[in-house]
Amino acid sequence: MAMNEVFHRLASKVSEKAGHAASFVAACLLIIVWLVSGPIFGFSDTWQLVINTGTTIITFLMVFLIQNSQNRDSIATQLKLDELLQATKGASNLFVDLEEMTDDELQAMQDKFAKIHKRIEHQKAQRQGK
Repeated sequence: MAMNEVFHRLASKVSEKAGHAASFVAACLLIIVWLVSGPIFGFSDTWQLVINTGTTIITFLMVFLIQNSQNRDSIATQLKLDELLQATKGASNLFVDLEEMTDDELQAMQDKFAKIHKRIEHQKAQRQGK
């Protein structure tokens, strides 16, 4: 099995579990246990280092899992939108590769549609005024 597939499966399972309410409750309980243990360890530097190190490691690893999920969701969404564009008569094929455009090209498209929107709003206002 390829490393990407192993990572995907692991990331999917961990993301599913991490997003569950029970995981949030477990994290809250862990923090409460850590807080309660403070007086036992005299609120030492080591006591603080334990929670700082633990949360840093978990956060670091979760960034990669979240990014993996976001990338997969983004690709799936783009493919679904591409299918809708291809299936819709009269839809412009210019939008199929929109995510590949430069920032300047995207801004130009946004400006173009802002003008179209203003024109439509102006036409609506004229009709309502008549």
